[in-house]
Amino acid sequence: MALATLLGLAVALAMDAFAVALATAAALPCVTGRHLFRLSFHFGLFQGLMPVLGWLAGVRLQQLIAAYDHWVAFALLLWVGGKMLYEAFQPADGDSPRCDPTRGLTLVTLSLATSIDALAVGLTLGVLGVSVWWPALVIALVAGAFTLVGMLLGCRVGQLWGPRMEMVGGLVLCGLGLKILLEHLTLA
Repeated sequence: MALATLLGLAVALAMDAFAVALATAAALPCVTGRHLFRLSFHFGLFQGLMPVLGWLAGVRLQQLIAAYDHWVAFALLLWVGGKMLYEAFQPADGDSPRCDPTRGLTLVTLSLATSIDALAVGLTLGVLGVSVWWPALVIALVAGAFTLVGMLLGCRVGQLWGPRMEMVGGLVLCGLGLKILLEHLTLA
């Protein structure tokens, strides 16, 4: 696979991670180095592992996964975005900290939701007989870098627009899930 093609593929896959990172950082009251590392590392890791899993799964599973991958991404992003929207409308209570989307189940959910397309790429690479290791590494590094940039930009946006960015972040995640669903349904 040509390097330009691989980079284009990696950038295309990283755009969902970038958008989610932007929304996540904008909703956080303060973005720390730990937030930056956790989200960038996990998004990069999942984006790199999913093509490998898809490649290993082989051609037989491609048809099964393609039938519902967009529904899974939609449901995961809608769940996390809905949770952010719910929390945005709760009264600010100094005793109860807001959910940190860069930790726990929410982090895994976001990582999975933004990397489902990479699973299909791995399946395609398997069909084409292309080795998955170099593409997976490039995809992981680009996704991690785009996530980091998205977090840094989101942090600035959050500082400029204030604490209600959690609502905007939730709407962005729900909208991204809807976009993924509609793209797949209109292509079918």
